[in-house]
Parts: sequence; structure tokens; C-alpha cells
Amino acid sequence: MTQSPRVVLISTYELGHQPFGLASPAAWLREAGARVTCLDLAVERLDEPAIAAADLVAFYVPMHTATRLAASFVERVKRINPNAHLCFYGLYAPVNEEYLRELGAGTILGGEFEEGLVALVERLSADETDPSPSPSQLEPRISLNRQRFLVPDRDQLPSLERYAHVKLPGGASRVAGYTEASRGCKHLCRHCPIVPVYNGTFRVVPPDVVLGDIRQQVAAGARHISFGDPDFFNGPRHAAEVVRRLAAHCPGISYDVTIKVEHLIRHRDLLPLLRDTGCAFVTSAVESIDDAVLARLDKGHTAADFETAVSLCRAAGLVLSPTFVAFTPWTRTEGYRALLQTIDRLDLVDQVAPIQLAIRLLIPEGSRLRELEDVRAMATAFDDRSLTYRWRHQDPAVDQLQETIAALVGRRLNAPRRELFDEIWAVAHGAATQSV
Repeated sequence: MTQSPRVVLISTYELGHQPFGLASPAAWLREAGARVTCLDLAVERLDEPAIAAADLVAFYVPMHTATRLAASFVERVKRINPNAHLCFYGLYAPVNEEYLRELGAGTILGGEFEEGLVALVERLSADETDPSPSPSQLEPRISLNRQRFLVPDRDQLPSLERYAHVKLPGGASRVAGYTEASRGCKHLCRHCPIVPVYNGTFRVVPPDVVLGDIRQQVAAGARHISFGDPDFFNGPRHAAEVVRRLAAHCPGISYDVTIKVEHLIRHRDLLPLLRDTGCAFVTSAVESIDDAVLARLDKGHTAADFETAVSLCRAAGLVLSPTFVAFTPWTRTEGYRALLQTIDRLDLVDQVAPIQLAIRLLIPEGSRLRELEDVRAMATAFDDRSLTYRWRHQDPAVDQLQETIAALVGRRLNAPRRELFDEIWAVAHGAATQSV
């Protein structure tokens, strides 16, 4: 390979955001001399000429849906260019390694993947003796190295206007950007897909890099920034510096963050800072209001802690948007009704996206959930099509309730939250009498 290598980076799904997982490695690869094309198949079509010319095609797989969608494009990519080296990188790459290699992946990269992508391109460029699309991988499957971060390169990505806008409390809509101030997580929640890769490790991105990425998105029209950190308060001092600098350098720009319940309580002194620097809302993965379920998930908080966090955020003038895994192997219909009653009692209906009331627990490969004997007993076979261990509830009424709620939410995506919540309430109370 005598010319600069041609690399195509592909994202299929990143929750409606302009993909950070393309912009960040694009900066690294271009600095290393590669010719990079970024394709976000969530908003644009596959560029067949770019694929045909590529030496490396790398799919970014940060989550379950992205991985399934990426898998659906592999045969087409191989048909267009059977000689391109295929790589999958991101959180879901190493845990699905066997499946992805069966599809034709030559390289799997997880964790801090940018260095690995650069090393892969350099290896492919230097390897004149093995022109095959899948030479043996030398790069680590999972790297937790402390990288020298670069400001992501977003120049060739689709306009921010083509991505999801954030609807702020009060109804205003703003063009939203996305960045990451840290990666990984200190915690080991059993159901979390981060844990099999990072195993309690987290890495901070220097504030200068974070602010550089925010500034370029503001210049491109963003008026709100979503921080994608699994937990913004894993490094509270770092987080405080980032939001102070954001407010100072980009006045009027709002933002949102994700913070664990236990960190909202432990770092309650920082909540006014979030409010004063433009935080529009805080997402928190509450998951359940059943202490027995929370213990099985190893969440690190209780139902009472959740209510404390709600009170603390309200006192600080912050909007708390809780997320839930409403259906688990341990959910009962009466427990589901209790969840609805708690959301209503705490006046959170408008802050809970209805899809949260339909979510069913996923058990992906590598999940710590399979440490539990009852989970192993009920989820015995891995399903390549869904990329999960399938499970059925011992009470068929619970599975039926989940399917009914999911279908209802799917039909009524644009309904007012209170209206849809009332419909879910009616279904749940009707179903409760059918439970065995």
C-alpha cells in the first residue's frame, strides 16, 4: 500500500446524535495521514464508491441497536469491496467478537479505540506480504490506555440540523450537539454494557479538548450540548471545571448530563453549579423502585435514595429525568403498578419518556447478570439474531403486559406524555388482576 490508506468509518445509530464515534477517530487517522470518509447511515446512504476504494472499513458499535444495524450492512460492504479489511470498534465490539468475526471482521477494538485504529492503519499500510482483508490482529482487543486526546474532526459529518433537537423544559427546541468529557465508569452495575469492557475504569478527556469540541459545534449551530459520559460525576472536580468553562466561553448554551443517584446525593453541593452553568436537565438511570431488583442489578442505591435525589434536584432548581428498566425477570404486575404510582406521586410524568415504561432487560454477551444463578437458568442460549440471551418471565402475564405496553408506546410516540401515561396506567391496572 504505497499511497495514503483510504479509511471509511461507519456509524449506524448513536441515539440521534452527530456521531462522536466517527469524529474522534477521524481526527486521529487524518493526523496519521489516512484519507478518511465518515458515513452516518442513520441520516445518509451508503457511499458505494467510497466503500469500493477503501482499504479499511470500520463500523462503530457503541450500543446494541448499532451493532445489529451494522451487521446488516456487512454483506453489502463485502460485495462492493471483498478486499477491504473489516473492523468493528466500540463498546459492543469485544463482547460480540465471535459473532462479528464470523461476519468477516478482521479486527475488533474496544475501550480506548483511537490508538488501535491508527495502529491498524499503519500495520495494513506496512504489510505488503499479507494483502488479505483479514491478517492476524496485533492490536489489543480492549485497550484502557491513557490516550492523548484530540479535538474531534466533524468537518465532513452531516449538518447538526439533521440530527435530533432537544426539547427543553418549557417547550423550547434547540439544535443539539454531543460530546464526551469522560469514558468508562467506576461502577460495576450488573446490567451495564460498559462493565465487561472497562471493568471499573474511567478516563477523563482534558477540558481543553472538550471545550474545543463544544466550540466547533456551537459555531456549527448547536445551542445545547449533551454530555455522553456514563456518569458525569465519576470525576466531580473535572466535571465542575468543564461546566464552569462551558458557561464562561459559550454563554447561553444549555446542556444535559447523566449522573447516578448515589452521586447526586454524595455531590449535592455541586447541584447549584450545574443549575447556574446552564444544565437543562439531569438524566439518572434509576432502573427500578424495587429494592430487591436494585440489589440484583447492583445499582448502588435504594428506592428511598431515588426519592432523596428527586428532592435534592428540585431544591437546586434542576430537572431530573429518570430512566428505568421496567421489565426484568423479577418484575411483578403489582410492582409495575407501584412504579407508575411512584412516578405520578413524585410529579415526574412529564420527565419520564414513555418508552422507559416499556423497556425490557437485555442480557448481552459478557453481562454480569449471568453471575446470577437464576439468570443462568432462564437465559441459557445466546441468540445471534438479537445479540442477547433471551429470557421469559415465570409469570406469562408480565411478558404479555410488556408486549402490550411496548406496542402502545410504539403506536403513540407523539402523544402528550400525560395522556400516554394515563393509557399505560389503565392497561397496567387491567392486567394486574390476570397475574398468577
